[in-house]
Amino acid sequence: MSSNRFPLLQREEERNVEVTWEDQQQINQFSKLNSRVEHLEDEYKKQKGEKEYLDDLAMELELADEDEPVFYKIGDAFVQLSLEKAQERLEHDKGSIDEHVDKLDSQIASIQSEMDDLKKKLYGKFGKAINLEKN
Repeated sequence: MSSNRFPLLQREEERNVEVTWEDQQQINQFSKLNSRVEHLEDEYKKQKGEKEYLDDLAMELELADEDEPVFYKIGDAFVQLSLEKAQERLEHDKGSIDEHVDKLDSQIASIQSEMDDLKKKLYGKFGKAINLEKN
């Protein structure tokens, strides 16, 4: 029995493929897209956390006394608002965050699709000689 049990696999791994200028451009584009996706995913997580915070705040405001003013954070400052105005502002802020989250989700999906196309091309040419997966 031969000591070489997987001759085809080894030949594929050992093949040397020349990297053309176009290949390098595709690798660079993949890297840029990967960095962009990571940034968008971080922003997505941040916005989801903010949405959860606003949902908790909405629950707290339901229990608040209607006669007492509410301190509402706008930017870096807190402003006193009536309960009704605070609830209106809260709904507006939640809507804005939902729109932003949907936009981020769409951008991530679009970039992931482009990255998948690049992966197919690059893995098709380089096989196991290139690694495009996250660690």
